[in-house]
Amino acid sequence: MSARTAPRGSTLGELLLLGGIWGASFLFMRIASGNFGPFALVAIRLSLGALVLLPFSWRALRGIDGRLWLRLTGVAIVNTAVPFLLFAWAAQRAPAGIVAITNSTTVLFTAVFAWLLYGERIRGRRTLGLISGFVGVVVLASAKTGGASVWPAVCAGTAGGLLYGAGANLSGQYLIPRLPPAAIAAATLSCSAVLVAPLAWWTWPNQTIPASSWLSAVCLGWACTGMAYLLYYRIMGRIGPAGVTTVTYLIPLFGVLWAWALLGEPLTPNVALAGALILGGVALGQRR
Repeated sequence: MSARTAPRGSTLGELLLLGGIWGASFLFMRIASGNFGPFALVAIRLSLGALVLLPFSWRALRGIDGRLWLRLTGVAIVNTAVPFLLFAWAAQRAPAGIVAITNSTTVLFTAVFAWLLYGERIRGRRTLGLISGFVGVVVLASAKTGGASVWPAVCAGTAGGLLYGAGANLSGQYLIPRLPPAAIAAATLSCSAVLVAPLAWWTWPNQTIPASSWLSAVCLGWACTGMAYLLYYRIMGRIGPAGVTTVTYLIPLFGVLWAWALLGEPLTPNVALAGALILGGVALGQRR
C-alpha cells in the first residue's frame, strides 16, 4: 500500500505521533538545557538530526553548486540554528509548556511574512486570527511561575517563531523549487551544526552531566529532530503541506501534557488563556 493510499486512521495516528514527538522536544530541552547550556545542547541536536537525515538525502545534495549552498546556509541560520538556540535558552528560564505554546506563533508569523514579502492578503478572519494570537503572546508574557516572571523566555520563544515564519517563506521561495524538502532539512541541519560547533566547544560545560540530560539530548536530536522530520515528510507526501500543518495544533497540547505528566508543571489560568488565544488565532488564520 502506498503512502498516498494509506488508510485515514493511519494518517491520523501518524499526525498524533508527530505531535507527541515534537511536543516532547520541549520536555527534553527543559531537562537538558540547564546542564548543557544552549550551544552544546543545540550542537548535539543538530548533529544527530543531520546524521539521521543525510543517508536519505545524500543523492539529492550531491553536485549542487556553491550559490545554492550559500542560500542553504542563510536559511539554516534563520530557520534552524538561531531558533533552536532561542528555544533552548527559553527552556532554561520557563516551564516546557510555556515554551511549547510560543512555538505556535510560527503560523502567525508565516502569514505576516507572506504579506510583507509577497503581498499575500490578510483580511477578515485571518486578521482576527493574528490579533488573537498576538494578544495571547502578551497574556503569556505576563504569566509567572513560582513568583518569577517568564517574559524573557516568552520573548525568546516568540522570536524563534518569528524566525521560523521568515524561514518558511524563504525556503518556499528559494529552496523548494530546487531541492526536495527532506534534502533541505538535511542540508540546513548540517550547515547549522557546523556553524554552532565552535560555540558549543567554547561553552562546553566543565561539570559532569547527568545521565538524564544526556538521554534527553540524544532523544532531542535523534527522535525529535531526525526521525520527526522523516515522519513529517512522509505525512506531507500523503496529505500535502496544508494537511500536515494540522500538527501545529498538537505540538503545544502535547508539550503542556508531557510537562504536566512528567515534570509536574501546573497549568495556570493565565497560561491556559494564552494558549487558547494563540491556538484560536492559528485556527482563524488558516485558509479554508
